[in-house]
Amino acid sequence: MPRADLHMPELPQPAHDALHASQALCERIAMEIATQGGWISFARYMELALHAPGLGYYAGGSTKLGAGGDFVTAPELGSLFARTLARQVAQLLPEGGDVLEFGAGSGALAETLAAELAALGHPPANYLILEPSAELAARQRARLAAGRPQAGFRFQWLSRLPAGFRGVMLANEVVDAMPCHALAWTPRGILERGVIIDCNSLAWSDRTASGEVLHAASELPIDLPPCGRFESELNLAARAWMRALGGALGEGAILIVDYGFSSREYYHAQRSSGTLMCHYRHRAHGDPFFLPGLQDITAHVDFSALADAAAQSGLDVLGYASQAQFLINCGITELLAQSDPSNAPAYAPRAAEAHKLLSPAEMGELFKVLALGRRRAPEGALGFARGDRARTL
Repeated sequence: MPRADLHMPELPQPAHDALHASQALCERIAMEIATQGGWISFARYMELALHAPGLGYYAGGSTKLGAGGDFVTAPELGSLFARTLARQVAQLLPEGGDVLEFGAGSGALAETLAAELAALGHPPANYLILEPSAELAARQRARLAAGRPQAGFRFQWLSRLPAGFRGVMLANEVVDAMPCHALAWTPRGILERGVIIDCNSLAWSDRTASGEVLHAASELPIDLPPCGRFESELNLAARAWMRALGGALGEGAILIVDYGFSSREYYHAQRSSGTLMCHYRHRAHGDPFFLPGLQDITAHVDFSALADAAAQSGLDVLGYASQAQFLINCGITELLAQSDPSNAPAYAPRAAEAHKLLSPAEMGELFKVLALGRRRAPEGALGFARGDRARTL
């Protein structure tokens, strides 16, 4: 059986029980590879590594978010992100509509966003959470157990996407973790990168792309670099998810916050090694076979592909902007100004949070916000009043 990969000594080593769980997942993946004739697509590998019942990264019991986990999302930094986002949600939320959050993580965004919507006088009828990870859902329930009955709404967890949804759907750092296909464009054609067992270890292996993967890859704007090989990712799952959301949305809007680019930027010649990235104990690296089940595996988001999939379901792009521009438009600087700079212990953490969210060297430029709906808000979506890049999609 393959062994868990430990060949990066510069990264912290896991505890014995965690290593045992990773080894068990390696064996589960090896069985899948054997069953499928010795090769599985990277998309299938990523699905198993992240979501295999009881063993995958999001299905296991390890801490994912915050200082004790592997990465920090915007809502974990403090309250500024959620309070600012609430201003856009309030504008787009139909009277009596619900908020539906996908992949709510620790529950930090739900907790602060719901409270801020109530403070703004726009509480949702219900705050719904669709969380595929049973372990994370349990943590969310513990954090949000009290609910907000005094504000007129309550938290509810769903097992499936509701039909005829009326309200605002939210996906913060969700799409980047959806299983994607890994591809290589070469002079001899388009290859799909998959996973095999080689010398008792997980390893890459290419084969000729076919079917839906080949059809979608053939339509991408790829120019081969001088080396003759261009590697990147194709997220068919994200496109299907987007079409499903469009089919389920009756009235309201969808807000997606994640790191990524338009197609022209995503498949630019300077990005010929792709965007796959792994996160382990707050270290980022590029080896998806390191300790399967103990690290997050992500790929940047192709926002053009999401917009195209949404259009197939009859949705319009309400706006597309960098996270920094979106948050500034929604009033993050005004919220920060409410803190007293002379009170350094209280002000400094908020200032640091704002810097992380807005700086081009941090999350400000790499992260984007995409808003979708059946029609434009009559007065225009607040977060895209300036700096809307929808035309670049």
